[in-house]
Amino acid sequence: MSAWGGFATAWLRLLPAETAHGAALALLKSGLAGRAREADAPSLGTRVFGLDFPNPVGLAAGLDKNAEVFDAALDLGFGFVEVGGVTPRPQPGNPKPRLFRLAEDRAIVNRLGFNSDGLAAVEVRLRARDRRHGIVGVNLGKNKDSADAAADYRAGILALAPFVDFLVVNVSSPNTPGLRALQAKAELDAVLEQVDAARAAATAQPPLLLKIAPDMDEAALRDVAAVAEAHRIDGLVCGNTTLSRPSGLKSPNRAEAGGLSGVPLFPLALELVRAMYRATHGRIPILGAGGIASGADAYAMIRGGASLVQLYTALVYQGPGLVGRIKRELAAFLARDGFAHVADAVGAEHR
Repeated sequence: MSAWGGFATAWLRLLPAETAHGAALALLKSGLAGRAREADAPSLGTRVFGLDFPNPVGLAAGLDKNAEVFDAALDLGFGFVEVGGVTPRPQPGNPKPRLFRLAEDRAIVNRLGFNSDGLAAVEVRLRARDRRHGIVGVNLGKNKDSADAAADYRAGILALAPFVDFLVVNVSSPNTPGLRALQAKAELDAVLEQVDAARAAATAQPPLLLKIAPDMDEAALRDVAAVAEAHRIDGLVCGNTTLSRPSGLKSPNRAEAGGLSGVPLFPLALELVRAMYRATHGRIPILGAGGIASGADAYAMIRGGASLVQLYTALVYQGPGLVGRIKRELAAFLARDGFAHVADAVGAEHR
């Protein structure tokens, strides 16, 4: 897989960013991306919100927006895959160009704007999946022109809850006007009240997670933590892309509007994980996402409080072989520090 994956990754980088994304999906659909051959180290297995993960390394939402290649992504060695974001009605997203590489910074800026095939199309694909193949969750968004965000999340939960292993309510995309305002305490409480009702009414009740942004001050983070605990949210995805531009970015595309992901996001994402772990006293499992590009990054997230980690942008620059490398490096760090299981290392830096 590594030789072919390296060639494919180099070829994809010659294409415009969004064209390359489409080509990557085509490669995954074709089966040419290959399969992981190594068995996961026993130390990497972990149980989080009632699900047994073969390893804690997941594919973040954004690559498989429309639930087209989740099985192929699992075959790369991911412990789980998050598809989406999915909106109730199909929508094209923002005008192109809307996806930009920052190659010098190992980063991406996107302002895709929840381009989605919609719930009906995604439901057909998820309904047909073999659940024995691996753990798949769905990221739920709202339509750009929707006046009732909670109704959009309710529609997503009722449609897809029976066919996925976990649900993610995304209130943190920077590319849908007004969405991040839902993270404010009163607004979030009102949304989650309706989300709770939707989950109770659904024909299945998979774990419910909340995806939050890294661009919040400490008071806002405490508010989110309090509301999440009050509504018994099963997990927090920390976090999303950032609207900030860390100093030292070299690429001219740093000036493009949109959310920044990749290596420059990692320090901000790591601090978000640490802050939410402190705010919740470790009572809510955390998925650490943002800028992870190595086993050392994944291990820092786990020691900072993440039970699971997710990546996406690093695949653009390092290819599918990165998944296996991160798992090998993570297992080595656990063994070095005397942790028999990854769960033993969660939040270790706080102890």
